[in-house]
Amino acid sequence: MIPVEADKSNGYERNAEEFMRRRNQKIGVATVREWCRGLPAGCAVLELGCGYGEPISQVLIDEGLNLYAVDASQKMIEAFRSRFPGVPAECCAAEDSRFFDRMFDAVIAWGLMFLLPAETQPLIIAKAARALNPGGRLLFTAPKQAQTWTDVLTRLESVSLGQERYEEILRAEGLEITGDAVDEGENYYYLAVKLAASGV
Repeated sequence: MIPVEADKSNGYERNAEEFMRRRNQKIGVATVREWCRGLPAGCAVLELGCGYGEPISQVLIDEGLNLYAVDASQKMIEAFRSRFPGVPAECCAAEDSRFFDRMFDAVIAWGLMFLLPAETQPLIIAKAARALNPGGRLLFTAPKQAQTWTDVLTRLESVSLGQERYEEILRAEGLEITGDAVDEGENYYYLAVKLAASGV
């Protein structure tokens, strides 16, 4: 078993099989599909915390996007690669990844941000901003309210910095908030675009 302090997957490596059994295949699909349709056809998208690829990665692929994927769980990445052998997929924590040493037209992090320590979350947003082309779009999920709670799967602490803080970080990184959304699972979405003259 991986020691908790060394587990960059935030408990998901130990609980990968259960997560793959339990993941609701409908939650988030409609919202992410709508977001995809605002992106150029065939554009490059980076998915952070891709898991085993269902259902979010499948939506990105179905919408004709050129997907690159990162997840910290080896079991998840192995399952992802078996489903999508043609998609570049890296087993690495988002905070440690080099993001394939390239730029992207969009970055998505569904169900990841709030699993990370509070001090790591701004770093991920900053890395995503730097990896975006001008006009590139960012989507991530995290509760609207600032709060902490125990993840029902991993029994580890999750933390949301809250809407005010997330929007503050986004603006500081040269991103303009373009909206928000809530899906059928009551997941709250932050939507932003990189300003062309941001210099990030």
